[in-house]
Amino acid sequence: MSYVTVGKENSGTIDIYYEDHGTGQPVVLIHGFPLNGHSWEKQVGVLLAAGYRVITYDRRGFGNSSQPSFGYDYDTFAADLNTLITELDLRDVLLVGFSMGTGEVTRYLGKYGSERVSKAVLMAPVPPFLLKTDDNPEGVDQSVFDGIMKSIVADRPAYLSTFLHNFFNVDVFLGDRISNEAIQMSWNVAAGASAKGTLDCVPSWLTDFRDDLPHIDVPTLIIQGEADRILPIASTGNRLPNLIKGSRLVVIPDGPHAINWTHAEQVNPALLDFLKEG
Repeated sequence: MSYVTVGKENSGTIDIYYEDHGTGQPVVLIHGFPLNGHSWEKQVGVLLAAGYRVITYDRRGFGNSSQPSFGYDYDTFAADLNTLITELDLRDVLLVGFSMGTGEVTRYLGKYGSERVSKAVLMAPVPPFLLKTDDNPEGVDQSVFDGIMKSIVADRPAYLSTFLHNFFNVDVFLGDRISNEAIQMSWNVAAGASAKGTLDCVPSWLTDFRDDLPHIDVPTLIIQGEADRILPIASTGNRLPNLIKGSRLVVIPDGPHAINWTHAEQVNPALLDFLKEG
């Protein structure tokens, strides 16, 4: 098992678990909440077969990474990503984020620049700014996030079941594009995450990325499901082509949030075509 150390808490190190497979141009895949790097399984094999070096990692607090009591904010998440890229000396990177992972991509490019990055993919994105405010009327009411945090504190396992129902649009796709076993697998991963980290991630979703977006100066693909219940497309993906120069949006008809699993047969060709361009 491979780790990079990104900090310390008291007597222990904070270590990020990663997997590094294949050869060729590196693709770094950044997972969503509340899962881990293995949630990319429908993409990893396809990317390896296409000749890429594929790196996945587990966000702090999740999967096989350390579960510290702090650092669940996008400045820290981006710093963790920067440490991984630097330690592995990755260059000409294809940076692909899903859901929460799109925040790492955006904040990384906004803070560290694109010297090591050649392209970016934002799949089911968090940016530009999820919270409804006077200058962001397209956002979501604060009460929604307050309710999520209350549910996590009251009964985290039950909250995770509800979350995953809407993650996959289970009422629509069960037995067709998602199985009970796949849902259970995701629940098991989510339940094994840090309870504090799970809770502390919710405020991070309200990060304002609008100042980061103009700094994205690499070709950028946005992919989102039309029926995303977790991050509504009207508040997120539909807004990004006007905020990221030279970007383009691919909408998956009827797609839920977890399009990388339920609609991999549509997502993967779009991803591969974009990565191969130029």
